[in-house]
Amino acid sequence: IDIGTPEKFHRANEDMKAKKVQSPIPNITRIFPRVSVIIPALNEEANLPHVLPRIPESVGEVLVIDGHSTDNTAAVAQSLHPKVRIIYQKGKGKGDALRCGFAAARGDFIVTLDADGSMRPEEMPRFLAPLCDGYDAAKGTRFRGDGGSSDLERHRVFGNWALARLTNLLHGTRYTDVTYGYNAFRRPCLAKVELNGPGFTIETEMAIKLKKAGLRIIEVPSYEDSRISGTGKLRSFQDGWLILKIIVKEFFHG
Repeated sequence: IDIGTPEKFHRANEDMKAKKVQSPIPNITRIFPRVSVIIPALNEEANLPHVLPRIPESVGEVLVIDGHSTDNTAAVAQSLHPKVRIIYQKGKGKGDALRCGFAAARGDFIVTLDADGSMRPEEMPRFLAPLCDGYDAAKGTRFRGDGGSSDLERHRVFGNWALARLTNLLHGTRYTDVTYGYNAFRRPCLAKVELNGPGFTIETEMAIKLKKAGLRIIEVPSYEDSRISGTGKLRSFQDGWLILKIIVKEFFHG
């Protein structure tokens, strides 16, 4: 997959943002009871009402990982979906939250979803369908097919382009997006990788280590909406630098 120049990357994203076209999503309700949905949440009480009710009630469990919230995140989450379990995070950061969720999940398939309303729960079946067909992981991408984003500024589009190109160059991958957090996995494949990133680097770390473990990975187009309420925790330049370090570090680890 040639993801071209930053300008081409940006134009494609703007086109997708304008169209907001979603291709048909497969109907695979039969596998929902085997799914665990993991949602890291830090002070997201205003956003969860826009996320949790859209998750099918037939999903096996919804794990909300509360990262030391000072609002009513936990109480609101439990009132919105019958299958919610609250896991109180001991450490800090998104990476630590996801590891807590992976350890507590009971489902055969695991889906990671943000709590800010930027990821569409209705897209979940298109992530699960490839797992039913034998893939180990389905990685969301905003830069293929009908994917896109309403939330990416130009400097972040360039940053994602550069990080994806470097990952492909150093690790022999063919990714178009290495920083997006909407993903699905077969639970056994997560036991084959050791994840250490404390924060937003964990998405890139997973993408690299799953590939190095020889697992079957497919990119799935996804549309990212803007955060509904509050301020995002991502720090573009600081976290971008940490992601860059992960990409290089994993190259030297063989």
